[in-house]
Amino acid sequence: MSRQSIYILLVVITVTITLTVVPRFQANASATYNVRTPSQLYSKYCVSCHGRNGKSQTSKGKFSHARDLTDSQWQDDVSDERIFNSIMNGRNVRGNMPSFSNKLNDKEADSLVGFVRGFRK
Repeated sequence: MSRQSIYILLVVITVTITLTVVPRFQANASATYNVRTPSQLYSKYCVSCHGRNGKSQTSKGKFSHARDLTDSQWQDDVSDERIFNSIMNGRNVRGNMPSFSNKLNDKEADSLVGFVRGFRK
């Protein structure tokens, strides 16, 4: 094999590796970068109605009859599944809670269920 053939082969191998391996590392790095914590999710989607302390004393929360998440009786009565479904599908029973299924994935909604449980008195 000539030197020129070896050089071309090395260039082809380098380009092939670069085109197949590097994008995978970039995809994995961006996937972990976009992970949102339950606290971030709550701050972004829930605080305006339920308030930072979960008591729903905000003006928007009072107007929409948002649930007091610190109510121990409610915490005892409600299942995790119902909280999850309320987050993802919304509720129009006691007040008007919008659906967040277009903004959250299942894992994020699950993490919010645990966060809501943390408000129990």
